[in-house]
Amino acid sequence: MSEPLALDELVARLGRWSAGRGPLYVLLATRLRRMIDDGELLPDTALPPDRRLAAALAVGRSTVVAAYDQLCQDGKIVRRQGSGTRVAPAPTRPNPDHASDTANPLFLHLLEPPDGVIQLTCAAPDRLPSAVVAACAAAFGTPRTWDIGYHPAGLPELRRALAARYTGRGLPADPNQILVTSGAQQALSLLVGLLVGPGEGVVVEAPTFPGALEVVREAAAVPRPVPVGPDGLDPAAFREALRRHRPAAAYLIPSHHNPTGAVLSTLERRRIAEAAAELEVPLIDDEVLAELGFSDVDCPPPPPLAAFGPDGFTVGSLSKIVWGGLRLGWVRGPAAQVARLARRKAVHDFGCPVPVQVAAVEVVAALDTVRAERVAELRERHGVLCAELAAALPSWRFRPAAGGQTLWVRLPHGDAVSFAQAALRHGVAVLPGNSLDASGSSGAHLRIPFLAGPEELAEAVRRLAAAWRDYAPAGEPRAALAPLVV
Repeated sequence: MSEPLALDELVARLGRWSAGRGPLYVLLATRLRRMIDDGELLPDTALPPDRRLAAALAVGRSTVVAAYDQLCQDGKIVRRQGSGTRVAPAPTRPNPDHASDTANPLFLHLLEPPDGVIQLTCAAPDRLPSAVVAACAAAFGTPRTWDIGYHPAGLPELRRALAARYTGRGLPADPNQILVTSGAQQALSLLVGLLVGPGEGVVVEAPTFPGALEVVREAAAVPRPVPVGPDGLDPAAFREALRRHRPAAAYLIPSHHNPTGAVLSTLERRRIAEAAAELEVPLIDDEVLAELGFSDVDCPPPPPLAAFGPDGFTVGSLSKIVWGGLRLGWVRGPAAQVARLARRKAVHDFGCPVPVQVAAVEVVAALDTVRAERVAELRERHGVLCAELAAALPSWRFRPAAGGQTLWVRLPHGDAVSFAQAALRHGVAVLPGNSLDASGSSGAHLRIPFLAGPEELAEAVRRLAAAWRDYAPAGEPRAALAPLVV
């Protein structure tokens, strides 16, 4: 008999089930049937009771009952008094590839085709800055003597450029301390593969970047969450988590934290680095958003954690400052460990494409200009989103961001998973808080990025407000607002 599927995981796997045409019960039955036929729902898997699934999907119980009845008639599920609802036995073997699929809505929405839904789940820019267009054109037009093209650790001139940038920020770096990767996601995957074994723990913030949680789980490791407060991670709580769990590594986002936007002070960074050094826990410092502060574009970001203690690992990327489609990131770390990472990367892909790295050399040279353009754009769009939310949804609570790309919004009542389903039916996809939180404590939160243009952001908020009216009718009593906690 198969293990029961967690309710939140089933809801996530359902994806945009309600975005099509037709009665909701037909759409739900169609999506469940496809999951059964594709092997995502294994034979004998227990399905949630009518009322629980209806509440999670923000629909009436009759919708789920009708969908289940249709699947029963098709022989796809079996309903028995006392034993609940289960997927029917099937003679065919399920597709084994589904065993490793992620149920995180961030990735599921990326895999869904465009269908008129405003995408507010993935926080990545969708437009190349003008300076980057010019830099790429210059790079591809530059004569170059091409070699075999296999550079597992990265193109030497790009490694030199990245090392010089770290050195200019007060963290000395040599080119042999830099590994070029296919984006920060690959950097995290390589690092977790190097540092963490199956069953070992990784201390993470709660909430945190969902892509990092997926990497930890993919490695069969165990995320050990530490709460993030309004001003970021508490160094004392972090130290206690290291003592209690003795993890193989710790993954942190100290600058413009994703999703809360918190920035750790220099003193807090020093205390965290000292705690990790004392207990010999390698630190993975995600700096992908570090240079997207709003206060002053000429003000350098705070130093990486590696500047305050024994060398840890610093992860960077061009995807947030430049463009999500420019899949180029890097790791800065101890030279010996970087060499080991390069060997692991060589097994995967022999190195990033050389033309992309040639262009990246030009992009890094123009990065200060690109950063100024991107920050100005983000600051404007952040203001638009904050104003629209305050006007249309005054009961929602959030703290304006000091930088980065997202707002961390708290709903006054209900839960984000079921509201996200209601929002989908109004044509906007949002990321529920628990998909970013290994502790499960962010069920009342949404992550809302402000990368879309002002008109699209305004339309997205109008759709969210309409969804909220349907989800919480004006006559329904509302719970008192709790103090803001991010």
